[in-house]
Amino acid sequence: MEKIPAQMTVVAISKPGGPEVLVPETRVVPKPAPEEILIKVEAAGVNRPDVSQRAGSYPPPPGASDLPGLEVAGEVVAVGSDAKKHKIGDKVMSLVAGGGYAQYCIAPDAQAMAVPPSFSIIEAGATPETLMTVWHNVFERGALKPGETLLVHGGSSGIGTIAIQLARAWEAKVIVTVGSQEKAQACLKLGADHAINYRSEDFVAQAKAATAGAGVNVILDMVGGDYVERNYEAAAIDGRVVQIAFLGNPKATVNFTKLMVKRLTHTGSTLRPRSNADKAAMVAAIEAKVMPILREGRVKPLIDSIFPLEKAADAHRRMETSEHIGKIVLRA
Repeated sequence: MEKIPAQMTVVAISKPGGPEVLVPETRVVPKPAPEEILIKVEAAGVNRPDVSQRAGSYPPPPGASDLPGLEVAGEVVAVGSDAKKHKIGDKVMSLVAGGGYAQYCIAPDAQAMAVPPSFSIIEAGATPETLMTVWHNVFERGALKPGETLLVHGGSSGIGTIAIQLARAWEAKVIVTVGSQEKAQACLKLGADHAINYRSEDFVAQAKAATAGAGVNVILDMVGGDYVERNYEAAAIDGRVVQIAFLGNPKATVNFTKLMVKRLTHTGSTLRPRSNADKAAMVAAIEAKVMPILREGRVKPLIDSIFPLEKAADAHRRMETSEHIGKIVLRA
């Protein structure tokens, strides 16, 4: 086994600001606590919360690394005394509360998952955060069932592209909203039944037309603002609206009558502040119910672009154009 160095290269946030504040620096390689593992990072996913953290609006939870990066994949090179799930030499992918933009990263043993054999290490690095977000929000909170219809706002995002594939694997219908013809084509190719260009079409009217007037059963929303009331319009009787972000305004003026008349549920969640026990429970459910589909290669993250770790600022610039289709990944 290779010797673990004393120091490593990381990408830190020098001060709150634009992509240029992401700077490489040298830090001590961390040591795993009893229930943790140390991963030699080969790939790290780039996510919207990383951009928010860099801008100064999304601080890491207490005890977490101050480095950005919420998901990694690579080789286990050290294990804590109570870590029983993974061993040295295993290839794993894991959600982390921070610290992913580094050559080495600590992860709770229970949150790491074996890399599916059909996945490249880059694909593995693009998977945990989106997979857990989609699983928990669409299937656990939104309770999507076979034969139902899912509406995904931002269908070409990392989360959207996984949601399309998982919903199709569940034999649900999928409608997405996108901002360009190119993004629409990418979503349809992944298995979406309908792609609505929100710039030129009314998603409420289109969603109703696509469901013969019934409306959609589950809505995954990362926009907020005036989408809240429009989601209520587009939802079916007993529909579930699941909020995972506010790329628009977190405040909205809404006529809540629809909530009662249609018996709607509007819920939401964030992943990062959840307890390790909560995250471990999500991972266990994914390993039981979703991993078989991933192992068959039926669901895979769509990779938009790959940047070397030291060029994390360029990866953030790519994300902030909102032109990406699928996931942006750092190669460590």
